[in-house]
Amino acid sequence: MPHTQRALVILPTYNERENIEKIIHAVLPLDPRINVLVVDDNSPDGTGEIADKMAGQMTKVNVLHREKKEGLGQAYIAGFKWAIEREYDYIFEMDADFSHGPEYLKDFLKEIQEYDVVIGSRYISGVNVINWPMSRLLLSYFANVYTRTITGLPLHDATGGYKCFRRKVLESIDLDAVRSSGYSFQIEISMRVWKHGFTIKEIPIIFVDRTAGESKMSKKIVREAIWMVWWLRIKSIMGKLK
Repeated sequence: MPHTQRALVILPTYNERENIEKIIHAVLPLDPRINVLVVDDNSPDGTGEIADKMAGQMTKVNVLHREKKEGLGQAYIAGFKWAIEREYDYIFEMDADFSHGPEYLKDFLKEIQEYDVVIGSRYISGVNVINWPMSRLLLSYFANVYTRTITGLPLHDATGGYKCFRRKVLESIDLDAVRSSGYSFQIEISMRVWKHGFTIKEIPIIFVDRTAGESKMSKKIVREAIWMVWWLRIKSIMGKLK
């Protein structure tokens, strides 16, 4: 990757004051071309203010404030648009709670030289999840089996949220047409990427559940994912996934 190119790690946050400083300090030293964008959904715990303070001290830290919590998907869409406008070459999705190990960023940046999208997969080499209760693990694993069966999406981990895109990929997708707000957002984005014919590479990661803060998983998010895969299949058959 030439030194003139830039990568942006998007960190969506809602009540992550216990993690935000640590994750930024862990991410930035890994590669001189990495910048960070914190997309904060008006966290009542002051996460946005902490991010603002860091942005005032570090030129590679940026903050995008949103008025209210509208779901993970819309936070990422806002971050994607921000990154496209500023012509970042490589754009990452990454959780702010250390469940996505920062050390894998180097692997992503290596593989993105040959592929359009790189996805960190929990299930491509066995089951690599730490600290999840069995019920959550089974839900995640079979959600991916379900997704592959219904949509045909050829991924082991379609619901994973650790990704790197070339800018041209996100420019090609109609971001305003993306409907998902919860974790089905990951399925929808991957489905749109696949249907556009972009090359996708899954790399193995070990997912470690958060040790600080609270999980954002809910029954509503699960329900959305269940019906969303059928909506995606129908749209795909009709040739309307753009």
